[in-house]
Parts: sequence; C-alpha cells; structure tokens
Amino acid sequence: MSEETSQAAAKRVLSGMRPTGKLHLGNYMGALKNWVALQNETNADGSPKYECYFFIADWHALTTDYADTGALRQNVREVALDFLAAGLDSKRSTIFLQSEVPAHAELAMLLGMITPLSWLERVPTYKDQQEQLKEKDLATYGFLGYPVMMSADILVYQTDFVPVGLDQAAHVEITREIARRFNHIYGVEEHEVLPEPKVLLTPSPKLPGTDGRKMSKSYGNTILLSDPEPEIRAKLKTMVTDPARVRRTDVGNPDVCPVFDLHKVFSTGETQQTVRAGCTTAGIGCIQCKGWLADAVVAELAPIQEKRRHFESHPEEVDAVLDAGAVRANARAEATMRQVRAAVGLARR
Repeated sequence: MSEETSQAAAKRVLSGMRPTGKLHLGNYMGALKNWVALQNETNADGSPKYECYFFIADWHALTTDYADTGALRQNVREVALDFLAAGLDSKRSTIFLQSEVPAHAELAMLLGMITPLSWLERVPTYKDQQEQLKEKDLATYGFLGYPVMMSADILVYQTDFVPVGLDQAAHVEITREIARRFNHIYGVEEHEVLPEPKVLLTPSPKLPGTDGRKMSKSYGNTILLSDPEPEIRAKLKTMVTDPARVRRTDVGNPDVCPVFDLHKVFSTGETQQTVRAGCTTAGIGCIQCKGWLADAVVAELAPIQEKRRHFESHPEEVDAVLDAGAVRANARAEATMRQVRAAVGLARR
C-alpha cells in the first residue's frame, strides 16, 4: 500500500489540553497515555491507524483566566514538555498551539452565527463552573461560547474521532449538534461539509488525589509527572486511606481506600494481591502499602522524566515540534475552511 493510500485510510483523531502548568498523573492516565497509544497504533500492513492532531488550547485558557495571563506562556511550555516527555512524537502526530492556527477562531465565529443561545446555556459545565469559580467574573461572551470554540477545534480538521473517557462522552454531543445544524443550513448534495465526529472511548481509570478527591490542581492534591522521587514519596505518605483503619492492628478494606485505587492503576497484579491480603488481615501497615505504591509510580514516571530533562536542555527541539505542527495544522484547517467559506457563500470565486 502506498504512503498516500495509507494516509487516506487513517481515521483522523483530535484532542487538546488547556495549559494550566505542569501535567499530573490524572492528566496522564486520563488522556495523554491514551493519545500516545493511539499515535502508535498501526494497521496490519504497518501503516498508521490514526492521523493524530493534539494541541495546547491556549485560547481556551482565556475563557476562565483572561484576567491573569502572566503565567500563560510558561504554562504552554510546561505542557509541551510533558506532551513530548510522555511519548507524543512529531513524526507520528501533529502537535501544535491552538492560537497559531487562526482557522480555529474563524470557524468558531461562523459557527457562533448559527448556534442557538439555548444550546449554550444548557451545557452542564456552564453553570457548574460559575458556581465553582465564584471568585471570577465568568459572565462573559467567551465563557458562554466555550462549546462553540471547542466544536470549531474539532470540526476544522473534519475529525473522525475524539478520544474521551466514558464520563466525557456527552461533551462531544454539542459538537455533533452544531455540525448537524451547519450541514442542514449550508450542506451541499455531494457530501457533508463538516462531518459529525464520533466518540472514541478510551480508558479513563479513577485516579484520586492525595486527599481522596479527584486529582485536580484546584484541590492541591496532585502528583506531577515531573515531581522528583523524594517529593512523590512524601506526597504519597500523606495520602488518606481507609478511614476505619485507625491503628496499625486494625484490618482495612482496600475497596474504600484511595491508595488502593492507585495501586490498581500502577502496581502489578501480584503487588495488588499482596496489598489486599496484608490490608484485610492487618498484616501490613499503611506506610508499607504506600511505599510499594510509590515504587510503582516512580518506575512509571522514570522514563518520562528522563525524556523531559532532555527536552528541557534542548528547547529548540520543542520549538521545532510546535513550529512544524503549526504548519501542518494550518494546511489541514485551511483545506476545511475553503469548503466552509464556499458553503456559506463567503468565497469570491
């Protein structure tokens, strides 16, 4: 099979992350590790199964943090480093910065023209985030229109699949609705201008933070991909466990212990069996259990941190990846926009 035919057969995948600084284990296990697996997946003939686009959503960062952008540039750099350290490869994926592809904004503006206000107001995260972030003024056009920008991000590449965990699958639905409405209003007979993307379900294990709640920077309970080993061990030592296990001699229940939730993600089956047996008989203490977990987490992150150190020492390589990604992303997005402009009636010829 020729390279051109292989490329045509590959299904296009797109996803992105907001630049909030260094990524943590929740970002890695919930998305980034899956992205690396997708870019590396091949067909029987060795051709890539997916044509992958992964971006840093710096415009999206402004929807909630528009008033404080002092750290934005550095945050973009930190996310780019973690992308590459985790295994995203510019030879297999297009890795780019959202704001360096103006077509995202152009398509968002056009989609905004046809998106009913009621669709945006009913998005669950609209009111939820306003409640959670009461200290910020989120009564803005940009925040309300976040789903339109998200839809443009996806549709501008005529994306086949959006990789998400089961709990995020519903978020893609508004993109499908907007694409459907656009095609109904402007579609040509031969084909849909903006194909409706499908959800590509990927593993998204439960990953609690050190306080037992969902791992999140807003809770201050994260373990960063770049945390040095002593810091990882120190953080895990403070992690909450089965609340019923007060004394060393008390038996525990791994099924209600956040530490064991992490064991299920990072430790071997043998270690998990040993932990379960020791915990339910009080044969081991929580400190020993956390030490074994730390061993597993440190082993998982060691190669990632080694690659990160390389890219930290060679910033020109990071810039080259983002520059090349912007060129490829712009070319692909412009191909879509030529069709969009013609369909809307904006093309002069």
